[in-house]
Amino acid sequence: MTKPVVIIGGGGHAKVLIAILRKQDANILAVIAPEPIGESAVLAGLKQYFSDEDVFTFNPTEILLVNGIGSLPNNTLRHTIYEKHTAAGYTFASVISNDATVSEYCTLSQGVQIMPGAIVNVDVAIGENTIINSGAILEHDCDIGRHNHIAPGAALSGSVKTGNYVHIGTGARVIQSLSIGNHCLIAAGATLTKNIATGNKLYSAKPYLQEGSVR
Repeated sequence: MTKPVVIIGGGGHAKVLIAILRKQDANILAVIAPEPIGESAVLAGLKQYFSDEDVFTFNPTEILLVNGIGSLPNNTLRHTIYEKHTAAGYTFASVISNDATVSEYCTLSQGVQIMPGAIVNVDVAIGENTIINSGAILEHDCDIGRHNHIAPGAALSGSVKTGNYVHIGTGARVIQSLSIGNHCLIAAGATLTKNIATGNKLYSAKPYLQEGSVR
């Protein structure tokens, strides 16, 4: 990275990001988290600040932020932090693991995170602040919205489109050319073979979900 980075968050997701950044020889200035970050070796030697407001002691033209807050269904903290700091003029770095496979022909927006073992194929577009987690697969021509979380081991076949604030759970499967609306939750292990409308939730691993229904 061309600028030093400040990590917001000190939990498990932040540790994975820090491990990726250390491998890439990034200059990590600090971690900002309200609780002590613990004694994990990956955190050794990092300076910690304890208040969200401490971000504003750094000049937004001189650093990049990394959103180390994990993404859970119905938890708005990750995207709230992102929106707050981008509105204040800060830029979030995209973090791409050396152990991910990412096509040179895809489009990544600000703050995208692609974790170890993920595969992102040709002509995929990924929106701001989205996590493509460990081992997830995005096949060709997928269009992924802002503030999504594609959880570990999830697989999206070609030309899947998601709205904003979508969570696709661990090991879920989405067949080709489907559309998933804003604020949808696809449960771990589910198989989706029908479009799903905005705000719907698939809570169990059913063979399919009818468009517009809630499970």
